[in-house]
Order: sequence, then structure tokens, then C-alpha cells
Amino acid sequence: MKLILHISVILLAALLGAGCIEDGFSTSPSDQPEFSVDTLDIGTVFTDEPTPTSRMLVYNRHSKSLSISDISLSGRDASCFRLNIDGISGERFADVEVRSRDSVFVFVEATLPEAPGLEADYEANIDFTTNGVRRSVVLAARGRNVERLHAVTLSADTRFTAEKPYQIYDSLVVAPGATLTVEAGASLCFHDASRLVVRGTLVTEGTPEKPVSMSGDRTGNVVSDISFDIMSRQWTGVFFTPTSKHNSLVNTVIRNTVYGVTVSGDPEAGLVPDVAMLNCRLRNSGDLVLDAVHARVRAVGCEFAEGSAGLVSLHGGSHSFSHCTFANYYLFTVIGGPAIQFGHISDDGKTGLDDGSGAPYLAAEFSNSIIYGLGTDLSHGDLTGTDVTFRNCLLKSDGSDDDNFLLCLWNTDPLYYTVRDEYLFDYRLRPDSPAIGAADPSLTPAEAAVDGYGLARGEAPDLGAYVFAPPTEE
Repeated sequence: MKLILHISVILLAALLGAGCIEDGFSTSPSDQPEFSVDTLDIGTVFTDEPTPTSRMLVYNRHSKSLSISDISLSGRDASCFRLNIDGISGERFADVEVRSRDSVFVFVEATLPEAPGLEADYEANIDFTTNGVRRSVVLAARGRNVERLHAVTLSADTRFTAEKPYQIYDSLVVAPGATLTVEAGASLCFHDASRLVVRGTLVTEGTPEKPVSMSGDRTGNVVSDISFDIMSRQWTGVFFTPTSKHNSLVNTVIRNTVYGVTVSGDPEAGLVPDVAMLNCRLRNSGDLVLDAVHARVRAVGCEFAEGSAGLVSLHGGSHSFSHCTFANYYLFTVIGGPAIQFGHISDDGKTGLDDGSGAPYLAAEFSNSIIYGLGTDLSHGDLTGTDVTFRNCLLKSDGSDDDNFLLCLWNTDPLYYTVRDEYLFDYRLRPDSPAIGAADPSLTPAEAAVDGYGLARGEAPDLGAYVFAPPTEE
């Protein structure tokens, strides 16, 4: 009985001791929290609107709990920033407990005032006082002034400059007879559900050094290291209507859309919109990146990449694609269709091959191009009797040449630099790519003399949109 009582006393003492260790607070100045970052950089954001939320972690690596007696903002631009500690918003926090071997989240938002110039840097500190010692984490942000457009219709010729970005809400419409010209380096940033509707003419003047950008208006990362740059469905897309004509897009990047670029004709009215694209990149669409219906599209040196429903759909109309790269490694869903899809292509009676419009059947030529990625490459493997041809192209399919496929490379990996699991989508060619030097120079149009990076194709051009460049040694 005495032995049992003795053991019980020992166990009770141990439990009480353990409880003291777990619940007690350190008062030693040497016991301090650790931070996941020294500087929390929000990045470049638009002024006069709330930023996306950034976060950091505060760790307690010690055997006792820590009580952070004060968490507050200080510094020149402290009033621009806002804090949220573990779900509670405020400007100042007292006696924040961090249990032993645990952590708490600190969330930060900002609203930056209009910059005195086009851009300005903003900085503040989050101060943490623990056991009489104050330590700080720097908050940094760069504010960029922006011109905001709400449901604007352009009824006269208009020029967008590169002076500052345009943030577009609801819609931007180019009326019939009007031309919107977008100069090199300009950025059009579209808010959720907004769109660009071209009933007149769109002309972009991008260069390899200063491309025109059309993208969503979100900045930073969605989570961890996944950037908003690779996320689709941030805005609706670009729509060329039947009255649109003489559109010319040069060195233009269109990304983050729901529907990509849509070009729609009206056969009954005899309206056939036309779009010429040179060294453009259409990527990251929640549907197709290009959908052309009874229209005319000419694409040279262009990249069509990452579409949930496939990449390009051509339904009737007349089209040509030279030195283009079609690459689908869409990240967020199973790819729902072939990279290139054809409709209204013949009168053999099969469903979908003739839409009954009476419009001319599809005529399309692909030359010196690459069609390779996840999923299938073509919706129709047998193009006999159609006016669709592939000349000197690299294809994922395992097939053989005939009247519609001429001098093609079959079942051949072009060896992109893309690493999907690491969120790297780079469709330039690795040094051992079979596409290097494999293009037919007689099929290279004059405007394809340089690629989207400004590299000359030369006398022995490569297949696809991009000229191979040997990697540089660092």
C-alpha cells in the first residue's frame, strides 16, 4: 500500500511538473520568436485599391510559451498597411500567446496612395516586443498608378500608351468603324469577369523588348509559389465580332482568360472578321486559347499554350499558321480536348463536319510548326478530302505522310524547357531538340525573320515559334 501511494505521489508530481512546463511562459529576454521572413515584400500593386493578402509565420521554438506583449506597425508608411493576427484584425495587438513549438499567422494587406510619380516604394515595420526585447519585420510594397476604365465604349480612334497600366472593369468595347491602337509596352489589366470586345479594329504595336500585355489584374502568388500569371479564368477574354476587320496583333501576350481569343463571323450576312498575329502568345485559358468560327486568322511565330478544353478550334474560314508552337500542359484540370480542333471541314455527311451554314468549308495550312503536349494533338487524324494541310511540322501523333501531311516529323518530342510540376512553362527548345534546324526556309514568310525574343531565324530556321539559343554559362 505504501509502495502504491509512493508511486502515485511521483506520478502526480511528474504530471504537475509537465503541466507547468507546457503552460508556463518564458520571461527570459533571450527567448524570442522567429519569423518566416525578414522582409515581407507585397510586390508591385496598383495604388488606391486593397492589395491581395500576404502572410508570414511567427514561430516559438522554445520549450515554454511566449507572450508577445505588443505587435504594432511603425515607420514612414505604417498607415498604408493593415494587420490580422490569427483571424483578428486590428492596428495593435497585446499579449499574443504562442505556445511552445507552435506558431501564429500574421496577415498583411495594404492600400497604397497614388504615387507622386508613376511608381513609388512604400515601407513600414511590424514590431514584435517579447520579454522586453523589440524585433522587427520589414514590410515593402511598390505602388503603381493605374488608369481605371469602367464599361467604356470607344467610338473614335483611340491610342493607349505605355505610360501607366489600364485597369478594365466590366468591358472595353471598340465600336464599329473605330480603331484602338495599343503602343509597345502597354499593359491592359482586366478585372474579374471583364472583357475586350472588338467590333471595329484592334492594332497592337508590341516589340520583343516591349510586348503588349493583356492579363488579369491580380498580382503576386495564389498560394506559396504558384503565381497568378499562370492562373486561368481571371477575366473573360477578347472577342472579335462579325463587324471587326483589319485586326493586327504584334508581340502581344494574352493570358489568364476564361475563353481566350474568339473570332466570330456571320456567314448569312457575309461578314468574315480577320485577325493577323505576329509573335504573339495566347496562353492560360479556362477553355480554348483561340476559337475561330467562319473567320480568317493568320498567325506567324505565335505560341498557343495551356487551355483546359484544348488550344485552337477552327470552324470553317480560312487560316494559316507558320512557325507556331501548340503546346498544352494545362495544370489545373484534365485537358478536355485535342490541341487543334476542326469543324465544318467537308460535306461527307458526318455530324459536325458540315454545320449547314452554306459557308465555305475550312481551309487551313500549318507549316514549320510544332504540335506537342499532353493529350491528343489533332481532332481528325484522317484529313482526306479536306483543305487542311500540315507541311514540315512536328506532331505528337504516330502517323505517316499523305496528301494532307507533307514531310512531317511524327511521334517526336520537341524537348521543351517546360517542367510542369515546377510551374515552368517555357516552350523554347533544349540543345538536343530535333526541331533545331528542321524547318523549311522556303515556307518561312518574310515577317517571321525574327522570333518573339528578337532572335533571327537565319538560313536554317528551327521549327516552332522560337529560335534555339545556346544556354549561357553563369
